[in-house]
Amino acid sequence: MAERIMAHLVAGYPDLEGSLEVARGLLEGGCAYLEVQFPFSDPTADGPLIQEACDTALRSGFRVAQGFELVRRIRSFRPIPVFLMSYANPVVAGGVGEFLDRAREAGAAGIIVPDLPVDSDEGLYARSRELGLEAVPVVAPNITEERLELVGGTGARYLYAALRPGITGQRTEIGIENLAFLGRLDRPGRKVLAGFGVSDPAQVRALAPHVHAVIVGSAFIRDIREAGGKAAGTDTLRRAVQARMRELAGI
Repeated sequence: MAERIMAHLVAGYPDLEGSLEVARGLLEGGCAYLEVQFPFSDPTADGPLIQEACDTALRSGFRVAQGFELVRRIRSFRPIPVFLMSYANPVVAGGVGEFLDRAREAGAAGIIVPDLPVDSDEGLYARSRELGLEAVPVVAPNITEERLELVGGTGARYLYAALRPGITGQRTEIGIENLAFLGRLDRPGRKVLAGFGVSDPAQVRALAPHVHAVIVGSAFIRDIREAGGKAAGTDTLRRAVQARMRELAGI
């Protein structure tokens, strides 16, 4: 049985058409969800590889409108849930409601904004409920029980579990501590998505019994770089991430 993976990609990396073909490859490789990150110049949780990918996209002139169009085009490939990930600045700049309206129009299933916590969310959770979007809180192992209860009060069906504090990219050892953290998050009807530093099949197999889906991101950025980035051509990029996706999912 294939493992359930949420595959992360950066919109506009290595360029707009390249990111579209990366999405196609991830879908063909068997991912269950896509997380499409809108690049931002001052991230708080991105490791070096994702920061570099975002910088590349921004230097190439990425705009938020292009991100929504990318989501729309991805949705035409295959009807799997696409979650839009952004830091708060692009979401708040033109109005949270307007951003969420555009996300829904593009076909997004939900939104992940790591730096809009549930108790100062600028109306993100309420407006998402009105629109039928899944607003996904992000939690880390150092979360207190009090704040975990606050998160639960949002009624969010999905929860993004960062397996360790800090930034993405560096390999995370899967062991007693982070599995105990995932156990704290388990609630009836809740779908836990877990990632941060997951890049190989052994990690995926260790996590899969404890979560709804395993999140993988930096590993695909590394594949794009090693394939030659923008210069490689879209077919090469698509095949590279497709192969990695199939390996991680155990297909």
